[in-house]
Amino acid sequence: MTVISQVILQADDELRYPSSGELKSISDFLQTGVQRTRIVAILAENEKKIVQEATKQLWQKRPDFIAPGGNAYGERQRALCIRDFGWYLRLITYGVLAGDIEPIEKIGIIGVREMYNSLGVPVPGMVEAINSLKKASLDLLSSEDAAAAAPYFDYIIQAMS
Repeated sequence: MTVISQVILQADDELRYPSSGELKSISDFLQTGVQRTRIVAILAENEKKIVQEATKQLWQKRPDFIAPGGNAYGERQRALCIRDFGWYLRLITYGVLAGDIEPIEKIGIIGVREMYNSLGVPVPGMVEAINSLKKASLDLLSSEDAAAAAPYFDYIIQAMS
């Protein structure tokens, strides 16, 4: 939910008008709208490039992942890892667009550690993967936009750690 939806629902639940502080949070949210949509557009338009670069960085840093016995060994396993890169990038764009971590939390973080553990995927490896995705993504953004987008990557990294 966006800040606007949250404010409206909370005020309605309490049968009141939004407070001046809530209206200020809406104003702040709207003022960052152009930046948030710009970041999302850049990430979405460059998904393939970002995923390729992140994958390259990860395999260079951790060749054991794609070596025999590694979790990304073989075409099928490698394709699943690459698919996950795209999924996490999309999840991050949802958070950036909403200006909140709630979509990331609701759609993708709850239970992720348990899921990867049950599949035998090393969670520290996923943290490295998200770090690679973060670097590849932020390299395409201006320093101001990168600073605005970085916390969404960091949230996922922290949730997995």
